[in-house]
Amino acid sequence: MKLILTHEVSNLGAPGDIVEVKGGYARNFLLPRNYAIVWTKGAAKQVESIKAAREARAVHDLETARGIKGTLEAKPINVQVNAGQGGRLFGAVTVSDIAAAMEAAGASVDKRRIEVGNPIKSLGTHQVTVRVHPEVTASVTLNVVAAK
Repeated sequence: MKLILTHEVSNLGAPGDIVEVKGGYARNFLLPRNYAIVWTKGAAKQVESIKAAREARAVHDLETARGIKGTLEAKPINVQVNAGQGGRLFGAVTVSDIAAAMEAAGASVDKRRIEVGNPIKSLGTHQVTVRVHPEVTASVTLNVVAAK
Protein backbone atom coordinates (compact mmCIF):
# COMPACT_ATOMS: atom_id res chain seq x y z
CA MET A 1 0.00 0.00 0.00
CA LYS A 2 1.41 3.39 -0.96
CA LEU A 3 1.27 6.05 1.78
CA ILE A 4 2.48 9.57 2.51
CA LEU A 5 3.89 9.93 6.03
CA THR A 6 2.60 12.86 8.08
CA HIS A 7 4.70 12.13 11.17
CA GLU A 8 8.13 10.67 11.70
CA VAL A 9 8.01 6.88 12.09
CA SER A 10 11.11 5.07 13.34
CA ASN A 11 12.72 2.77 10.76
CA LEU A 12 10.28 3.93 8.07
CA GLY A 13 10.69 7.59 7.21
CA ALA A 14 10.11 11.27 7.91
CA PRO A 15 7.08 13.48 7.26
CA GLY A 16 6.48 13.95 3.55
CA ASP A 17 8.12 10.69 2.50
CA ILE A 18 6.19 8.41 0.17
CA VAL A 19 6.54 4.82 1.36
CA GLU A 20 5.29 1.40 0.33
CA VAL A 21 4.12 -0.76 3.26
CA LYS A 22 2.02 -3.87 3.75
CA GLY A 23 -1.72 -3.36 3.95
CA GLY A 24 -2.14 -4.60 7.52
CA TYR A 25 0.57 -2.29 8.87
CA ALA A 26 -1.09 0.64 7.14
CA ARG A 27 -4.67 -0.19 8.19
CA ASN A 28 -3.89 -1.24 11.78
CA PHE A 29 -1.09 1.13 12.80
CA LEU A 30 -0.25 4.05 10.52
CA LEU A 31 -3.69 5.22 9.37
CA PRO A 32 -5.58 4.98 12.73
CA ARG A 33 -2.86 7.00 14.48
CA ASN A 34 -2.77 9.60 11.67
CA TYR A 35 0.91 8.89 11.02
CA ALA A 36 0.17 8.62 7.30
CA ILE A 37 -2.39 9.30 4.60
CA VAL A 38 -3.20 7.18 1.57
CA TRP A 39 -1.30 8.23 -1.53
CA THR A 40 -3.38 9.76 -4.33
CA LYS A 41 -2.53 12.27 -7.03
CA GLY A 42 -4.30 14.97 -5.03
CA ALA A 43 -2.58 14.00 -1.79
CA ALA A 44 0.79 13.96 -3.54
CA LYS A 45 0.47 17.75 -3.87
CA GLN A 46 0.50 17.99 -0.06
CA VAL A 47 3.97 16.47 0.09
CA GLU A 48 5.66 19.83 -0.56
CA SER A 49 3.78 21.55 2.27
CA ILE A 50 4.59 18.68 4.66
CA LYS A 51 8.28 18.85 3.74
CA ALA A 52 8.29 22.66 4.13
CA ALA A 53 6.85 22.34 7.64
CA ARG A 54 9.48 19.69 8.48
CA GLU A 55 12.28 21.95 7.25
CA ALA A 56 10.98 24.83 9.40
CA ARG A 57 11.19 22.65 12.54
CA ALA A 58 14.52 21.03 11.73
CA VAL A 59 17.88 21.99 13.21
CA HIS A 60 20.06 22.59 10.15
CA ASP A 61 23.46 23.37 11.63
CA LEU A 62 25.49 20.56 13.18
CA GLU A 63 27.15 22.93 15.67
CA THR A 64 23.76 24.21 16.84
CA ALA A 65 22.62 20.60 17.30
CA ARG A 66 25.71 19.84 19.38
CA GLY A 67 25.00 22.94 21.51
CA ILE A 68 21.44 21.77 22.15
CA LYS A 69 22.78 18.31 23.01
CA GLY A 70 25.19 19.84 25.53
CA THR A 71 22.36 21.84 27.12
CA LEU A 72 20.16 18.76 27.42
CA GLU A 73 22.85 16.49 28.85
CA ALA A 74 24.37 19.08 31.21
CA LYS A 75 21.95 18.55 34.07
CA PRO A 76 18.87 16.45 34.83
CA ILE A 77 15.53 17.91 33.81
CA ASN A 78 12.74 17.95 36.41
CA VAL A 79 9.28 16.86 35.29
CA GLN A 80 6.48 17.52 37.78
CA VAL A 81 3.50 15.14 37.67
CA ASN A 82 0.54 14.19 39.82
CA ALA A 83 1.35 11.12 41.89
CA GLY A 84 -0.34 9.06 44.55
CA GLN A 85 1.09 7.38 47.60
CA GLY A 86 4.06 5.14 46.98
CA GLY A 87 5.27 7.15 44.01
CA ARG A 88 2.78 5.75 41.52
CA LEU A 89 1.66 8.19 38.84
CA PHE A 90 -1.86 8.96 37.69
CA GLY A 91 -1.27 7.93 34.07
CA ALA A 92 2.15 8.19 32.45
CA VAL A 93 4.60 10.94 31.59
CA THR A 94 3.97 11.94 27.96
CA VAL A 95 6.39 13.35 25.42
CA SER A 96 4.43 16.62 25.64
CA ASP A 97 5.21 16.79 29.38
CA ILE A 98 8.88 16.11 28.66
CA ALA A 99 9.02 18.72 25.88
CA ALA A 100 7.45 21.33 28.18
CA ALA A 101 10.00 20.55 30.92
CA MET A 102 12.85 20.86 28.40
CA GLU A 103 11.44 24.19 27.22
CA ALA A 104 11.41 25.42 30.83
CA ALA A 105 15.02 24.24 31.21
CA GLY A 106 16.08 26.35 28.23
CA ALA A 107 16.23 23.82 25.38
CA SER A 108 13.45 23.95 22.80
CA VAL A 109 12.89 20.47 21.36
CA ASP A 110 10.13 19.23 19.07
CA LYS A 111 8.12 16.55 20.87
CA ARG A 112 8.29 14.30 17.80
CA ARG A 113 12.05 14.00 18.34
CA ILE A 114 11.74 12.55 21.86
CA GLU A 115 11.89 8.76 22.21
CA VAL A 116 10.73 7.14 25.44
CA GLY A 117 11.59 3.44 25.60
CA ASN A 118 9.13 2.14 28.19
CA PRO A 119 6.26 4.27 29.49
CA ILE A 120 7.29 6.30 32.54
CA LYS A 121 4.83 5.45 35.31
CA SER A 122 6.82 6.01 38.49
CA LEU A 123 8.72 8.74 40.28
CA GLY A 124 12.49 8.79 40.08
CA THR A 125 15.21 9.06 37.49
CA HIS A 126 14.57 7.94 33.91
CA GLN A 127 16.48 8.13 30.61
CA VAL A 128 15.04 9.33 27.29
CA THR A 129 16.66 9.84 23.90
CA VAL A 130 16.28 13.00 21.85
CA ARG A 131 17.14 13.00 18.14
CA VAL A 132 18.31 16.60 17.80
CA HIS A 133 19.81 16.15 14.31
CA PRO A 134 20.21 13.10 12.04
CA GLU A 135 23.82 12.84 13.24
CA VAL A 136 23.31 13.98 16.86
CA THR A 137 21.31 12.20 19.57
CA ALA A 138 21.20 13.24 23.20
CA SER A 139 20.63 10.98 26.18
CA VAL A 140 18.64 13.04 28.67
CA THR A 141 18.16 12.28 32.36
CA LEU A 142 14.69 13.07 33.71
CA ASN A 143 13.85 13.49 37.37
CA VAL A 144 10.16 12.72 37.69
CA VAL A 145 8.92 14.41 40.89
CA ALA A 146 5.49 14.74 42.49
CA ALA A 147 3.78 18.10 42.04
CA LYS A 148 3.11 19.92 45.27
